[in-house]
Amino acid sequence: MNEKTLPGWELEDMAHGRGYALVCGCDEAGAGPLAGPVYAGAVILPQGLELPWLNDSKQVTPKRRDQLFDEIKESAVAWAAASVSPEEIDATDILSARMKAMQLAIDALSPAPGYALIDGNRDKGKHFAIVTPHETAVKGDSRSASIAAASIVAKVSRDRVMEELAEKYPQYRFERHKGYGTKLHYEMLEKYGPSPVHRRSFLKKWEAARRG
Repeated sequence: MNEKTLPGWELEDMAHGRGYALVCGCDEAGAGPLAGPVYAGAVILPQGLELPWLNDSKQVTPKRRDQLFDEIKESAVAWAAASVSPEEIDATDILSARMKAMQLAIDALSPAPGYALIDGNRDKGKHFAIVTPHETAVKGDSRSASIAAASIVAKVSRDRVMEELAEKYPQYRFERHKGYGTKLHYEMLEKYGPSPVHRRSFLKKWEAARRG
């Protein structure tokens, strides 16, 4: 990959120019799966830090994501990951859960940021909203180094939790699909039914189809 295509610092530079000394990027992972928590990462990077291959987590191989995660932890001014459980996703809604996870990750940063760059175009749900001074950035994980780093933290943190859940519930093969609605996952659901870590609100159509 040509490094010129990697996320830059324009959004961070603009926030610094408005007087914010510490600016974090924030992103989430796991909004779409049928099982497991939704995760968010928040990262404050030293301005201008160069991390080769840093990019939106979906554009990076699993091995390189693991390497980047270690480099981010070593290099960041601050980093944090936070999650919202399947039970709370079902009790509220996935948009609210995403917002809560991101705000929890931002709140866990020390030192605390004065401003947050939020991936996407949403900053509030029915039950939770981002309250730290912030801006949203569509495709922010391809535009902002801080958001890209947060996407790596969120993705790797969630994948590792799904691998732990795979050991607890081996019949579902969570290590293979990480809870997403793959053919294999639906086959395991048909065979074993939902587990305690499945999002029941995400299975309503599937359950209705089974009932005929």
